[in-house]
Amino acid sequence: MNKNWLIIQREYLSRVKKKSFILLTLLIPLIIIGFISLEVFFISGGTNDNKNIAVIDESGFFEQALQKTEDLQFTFLVGTPIQKEKDSYQKEGFDGLLYIPKIDIQHPSGFTYYSEHQLGLNSYLYLTGQINNIIKNKRMVLAGIDKKKLDQMEADISLTQVTSSNKTAGHAQYITFASSAIGYISGFLIYFALILFGTMVLRGVAEEKTNRISEIMISSVKPTQLMTGKIIGIGAVGLTQFIIWIILAIIGIYFFGNFSQQLMSNMSPMGGAQESGQVLIILQQLKGLIAALPVVEIVLCFLFYFFGGYLLYAALYAAVGSAVDQEMTESQSLTLPITMPIIISFFIMFGAIQNPNSTLAVVCSIFPLSSPIVMMARIPYGIPAWQLILSILLLIATIWLTIRIAGKIYRTGILLYGKKVTIKEMTKWLFRKS
Repeated sequence: MNKNWLIIQREYLSRVKKKSFILLTLLIPLIIIGFISLEVFFISGGTNDNKNIAVIDESGFFEQALQKTEDLQFTFLVGTPIQKEKDSYQKEGFDGLLYIPKIDIQHPSGFTYYSEHQLGLNSYLYLTGQINNIIKNKRMVLAGIDKKKLDQMEADISLTQVTSSNKTAGHAQYITFASSAIGYISGFLIYFALILFGTMVLRGVAEEKTNRISEIMISSVKPTQLMTGKIIGIGAVGLTQFIIWIILAIIGIYFFGNFSQQLMSNMSPMGGAQESGQVLIILQQLKGLIAALPVVEIVLCFLFYFFGGYLLYAALYAAVGSAVDQEMTESQSLTLPITMPIIISFFIMFGAIQNPNSTLAVVCSIFPLSSPIVMMARIPYGIPAWQLILSILLLIATIWLTIRIAGKIYRTGILLYGKKVTIKEMTKWLFRKS
């Protein structure tokens, strides 16, 4: 046991003390935040399709009804022939020309937009949506329908959801959205960890074999102890990174909450009342979501499936790493059978988020090779206890069996040099007597 601990300690400290570990641990959250910020910037303000559009409205329905935005400005031209304006709108400083002919309000047609370039998607959707709403309102007026009374008749129903599995209740829309987001993020993090840290184990084993360090260490410890210590040590490194990221996220949320409260307190009663009320509603909804979702179960299961999935696949990666000789390119064909279940599980996760109780989602959340990713997509929705218990027991049993199998391959492969190993030959090592 003392030798195992020394190996784990060596693997852990040798990586945590590296500058690359510190830089990656701090930079990855900043990179993620940067990507999200860029996405928000490009969606909201970075890709504004600012246009000044001339409008010739022969129908007379749109001049007072067509609403401008920050991106789209409308200038109505009265008494200007369309044939003349088509040739001169650019010289007059307009980006486009919208022509609305005299129309039959029941069967409108003939709307045309002239420009050198096409409208952006957001501008196109806004403009066509405005035209359709104006025509709809005009039809209601002609039909004698009072729009104000019609708006008053519209109901805003929010569905309250109570599930028998976790006895939670709340607005279904927000709970479903939050469950989907948590399931996706959890599954993606585990997928990312399995690929990243599994590859780290493979490279670490292969490099020590190439440098003949493993031969020296095997003289003091058993090959299986060396493999297990390396797996646990690198896994602890990954867990340390995730804990740091969680702490940074909590600190970021805390400071963001304080900033939001300070911002609301500085808002004037007239100018910021609406915004302040919206922020308060969002904060109340977040509190309700935290109370409705099985947060403790999600956190505990994430830690179990993160480390359980890592132990399962890291043992297989270690076995492949022990069989690789000088050329690291050999590992690509050997790791394909290991990587494919991870990738397939990642795609199944999307289906599990959409329909967490489908047969495919249930089976794959119990099957050990896919359960670390797929089960995390289902847990936020609430699942039967027997499915979770069965999944955990099967994963533990599979980890034990996999480590034993990987240990046999590792014991032979770590001391084998100058030979290209195939999957078929690695299979024969399993039945070789010790």
